[in-house]
Amino acid sequence: MDVWNDLFTAELQLGQHTILWREVVGNLFGIASAILGMRRLVWAWPVGIIGNVFLFTVFMGVWFATPQEHSLFGQAARQVFFIITSVYGWWAWNKSLRTRAKGEPAITPRWASARERTAYLLAAAGLVVLCQWIFQQVGVGWPAPDWYYWTDAWIFVGSILATYAMARGWVDFWLVWIAVDLVGVPLLWHSGYYPSAIMYAAYGAFVAWGFFVWRRAARDEAPQAAPALADSTT
Repeated sequence: MDVWNDLFTAELQLGQHTILWREVVGNLFGIASAILGMRRLVWAWPVGIIGNVFLFTVFMGVWFATPQEHSLFGQAARQVFFIITSVYGWWAWNKSLRTRAKGEPAITPRWASARERTAYLLAAAGLVVLCQWIFQQVGVGWPAPDWYYWTDAWIFVGSILATYAMARGWVDFWLVWIAVDLVGVPLLWHSGYYPSAIMYAAYGAFVAWGFFVWRRAARDEAPQAAPALADSTT
């Protein structure tokens, strides 16, 4: 039991900053999941779930011993929703894979339709407003400014939206991740979660690459429309 405790609480000293090894490990699983997702492999989902479990224990510092001064409840809660959404994505990609030839990717990327995009943007806006209010009511155990709750709410909602869009095979999900990173990196660094901040900064470059990969796949692998029948009168 002491061995497991030692592994769980193992720390890494970087200059004046103390971080947990499980934060590093959780983010490595997250990067592996992203790489597998770009390649449209079903393994992206279970690998990502493992990383989510690790990171939940990191951000929920009020329950688990962490060297950071502040818990990030929004970041912790999104790990739970990541797991739920990832179970859906795992199921959806496995279902799609059964209809494909051996060796083919699990899904064919596509852009969300105008109706789908309008729906998810409206839902995201409403959920950000709702979540920042909920986070304010719960509090974080320290006098956080108003901007903190708005940023945490956007990261929370945007991350769930991106994961759902990935499960649906929408190219849009890469753009949503970029929007999440633009807010997430400064917040994580400000809160002392340096491995996560660095990972998200590096992840931003990877996301841009993944976007072009999926956009090209959506163009090249799109089902071809059947040619129109010639007018019988000509």
